[in-house]
Amino acid sequence: MNSENAHSIAYSTAQLRVHQFRALQPGPKLIVLGAVHGTEFCGTRGIERVLRELDSGALEIVCGTVTFVPVTNPLAYQKGERNGERNLNRNLRPTDNPQDFEDRIANQLCPLLAQHDVLLDLHSFQAPAQPFAMLGPQNNSDAVEPFSRAAEEEALVRCLGPKRVVEGWLSSFALGVQERLARTQPTERAQLLSTDPLYGVGTTEYMRTQGGYSITLECGQHNDPQAPEVAYRAIRNTLAHLGLVDEPAPTLNNDVELLRLTQVVDRFHAGDVFSQEWSSFDVVSAGTCIAVRHDGAPVVAQEDGYIVFPNPRSPAGNEWFYLAQRSQRDIVRA
Repeated sequence: MNSENAHSIAYSTAQLRVHQFRALQPGPKLIVLGAVHGTEFCGTRGIERVLRELDSGALEIVCGTVTFVPVTNPLAYQKGERNGERNLNRNLRPTDNPQDFEDRIANQLCPLLAQHDVLLDLHSFQAPAQPFAMLGPQNNSDAVEPFSRAAEEEALVRCLGPKRVVEGWLSSFALGVQERLARTQPTERAQLLSTDPLYGVGTTEYMRTQGGYSITLECGQHNDPQAPEVAYRAIRNTLAHLGLVDEPAPTLNNDVELLRLTQVVDRFHAGDVFSQEWSSFDVVSAGTCIAVRHDGAPVVAQEDGYIVFPNPRSPAGNEWFYLAQRSQRDIVRA
């Protein structure tokens, strides 16, 4: 398989294509996902490139297990859309009564994740911005996202390439759920999947519930020709970092910009609009008008920070954008 015909590989909606390499020597168990969303094919291209190297013998797994899923949501990928029938990266869990395509994928994907120690999930985004990674919580025993492998996750995120790192996804989502419950009536809540804190659980969050650790890497804008290279380099760095290949471990990045999501702002009405075209990590100052509600009320930043994940097509009643500040957490330690 060469780079010219890699794009013609068929990914059937009747199956989940999984490639696994088991070395004869014990070691960590890594799983790498691409195309959890169908418009985000940089991870697919990066995985296909590594598979060609493994097939040709240019790269060899010397210990442990590596599993690649080039296209995690084949229906969304086939449609060329973000979702198949819904967002696979929300409310991810096995179910005895699957209601849609993503439920059926989850019933295959969740047990697969649980068999591994480490997850690298490769994504891309719509608006122009630099690549960044999503980091899990610090070690804790709280109800929202208990965790005990923060040091391993922090080391992994520092070897992937991009220097910008974002934390606080599930905790900020849970705060958004509290606000939705406070402002909606029970009859309205039935229409909002996002009133369930577990709706914020995707691949990386599920991996942590199974005792593993994980990083989401946003490799660049969807059509950025460099995004597949970012994905490929992250895979190779992860393999070397975990000792799965006979290569020197990559140097850990000490130049990290760590941001923390602090607030989620919902879109209440289809007539709510942004005041300008925003991109993730655009700087906002206290008092900046970020958006205008359909009744003319401004949505104003309460403090200096950054806008993250602005979505002008967000459905009414769901997350519209996030706000972030510099994090005080120190992930660069001797």
